[in-house]
Amino acid sequence: MLKKIRFWLALVFWVSITLIFLDFTGGLHVYLSWMEKIQLLPAVLSLNIGAVLFVLALTVLFGRVYCSVICPMGVFQDFVNRIATKFKKRRFVFTSEKRVTRLVILGVFVVAAILFMPIASLIAPYSAYGRMVNSLLQPVYLWIHNIGASVAEHYDSYALYSVDVWFKGGVTFVVAVITFIVVSIWSWKSGRGYCNTVCPVGTVLGLISTKSVFKIKIDANKCVNCSLCEKTCKAQAIDYKAHTVDYSRCVSCFNCIDVCKKDAVSFGKGASAAPAQKSENTVDDSLRKTLATTALFALASTVKAQEKTVDGGLAVIEDKKIPEREIPVKPAGARGYKHFSNHCTSCQLCVAQCPNGVLRPSSRLETFMQPEMSFERGYCRPECTRCSEVCPTGAIEKITREEKTAIRAGHAVWIKQNCLPVTDGVECGNCARHCPSGAITMVALPDNPDVKIPSVDSERCLGCGACEHLCPVRPFSAIYVEGNLVHGDM
Repeated sequence: MLKKIRFWLALVFWVSITLIFLDFTGGLHVYLSWMEKIQLLPAVLSLNIGAVLFVLALTVLFGRVYCSVICPMGVFQDFVNRIATKFKKRRFVFTSEKRVTRLVILGVFVVAAILFMPIASLIAPYSAYGRMVNSLLQPVYLWIHNIGASVAEHYDSYALYSVDVWFKGGVTFVVAVITFIVVSIWSWKSGRGYCNTVCPVGTVLGLISTKSVFKIKIDANKCVNCSLCEKTCKAQAIDYKAHTVDYSRCVSCFNCIDVCKKDAVSFGKGASAAPAQKSENTVDDSLRKTLATTALFALASTVKAQEKTVDGGLAVIEDKKIPEREIPVKPAGARGYKHFSNHCTSCQLCVAQCPNGVLRPSSRLETFMQPEMSFERGYCRPECTRCSEVCPTGAIEKITREEKTAIRAGHAVWIKQNCLPVTDGVECGNCARHCPSGAITMVALPDNPDVKIPSVDSERCLGCGACEHLCPVRPFSAIYVEGNLVHGDM
């Protein structure tokens, strides 16, 4: 019964969190956002004390139930392990805890999180899972959705509508692929290997779970040393010969209780701690190679260019190129460059939810995989606050529509040598017509009064990117947006 309860709760959490990343309408987030808020690392970064205390209390009472029910990366490992079990049953053996390796990785993670959050986010479980879903699963989901929309349209139904499927970031895609391959292979071979070696959340909760109130315990008087509990323990934490459980790695999945035919394994109070294991003084070579390979591929990859589009089937439109911004543009609600960089874990939820195609992962080293705004596909509409509503870490604080229209996230910069009135002597004014804040006005060129050029009032500019997106000049717009280090109010 315990295993069934755990299984169905884990399935509900896993499917729900996955759907939050896939749902481009934002409707599910209204009902399921609480599942994101109790993810431990986002809760810590957003100073969600209630969620943190809930997870800690859960661990103190029942051990690492969080890892086997709430964490989507943990449940994903169980899913891979479940498939692997179909090919080879009863396949695990007890192994010594890699305590030094775990503590070293935890220490590196904490230091990296303080000094340079983008690198720390590589192994953060919630963020790693979010990147996998956003980069690998969401395109497939959207293609299937578009097929359904085409079928519905054929029957004169518009309950579904087609959406663009596009490549959002080469670096993040490569990292997501590597993460998926590494975690999948590791889970296939060693069950909870990633969870009990690399994951910083697993290490922290493992330290607490050794003192949990309710634990798995083995009755030596009933045990017949059949080894079934050890062979089904995906955490490789049960030593059936010594009748002990390493509670720092046990995730309370209850597989051992389910498989024991003599009722020798139970869940309750009074279990003794596992004997001390021999420490390893060095990090595993395989782990070192994995992390090195991840970093190499991530830093070497580049963002793939957008495919060319055709206007009316008559003329090829040259792609717009992303300008070299001195300061990346961060969404309204981020408060500024530093606050955003220190709190964002690169989970890509805001990228997946952005309805305007403005947010995409950064390929810059200093903002590695963290979302930034770019305006080739759209602009940040003043009435949209979706990213601030879905951010689980507080990197983008929740704001109202009224507040957003007063936040200056960036400022427009005019490039004289690119502007059509200057280069071709034709009238334009597209940027001024579409500026939602009225920050751009057309004025006479000083040395040629007949030519009207844009003048930008940086105190009124929101940095929404409407001018950059709608500028007809190719490949580089005649006007583009630079980010503000600190977001100001109008």
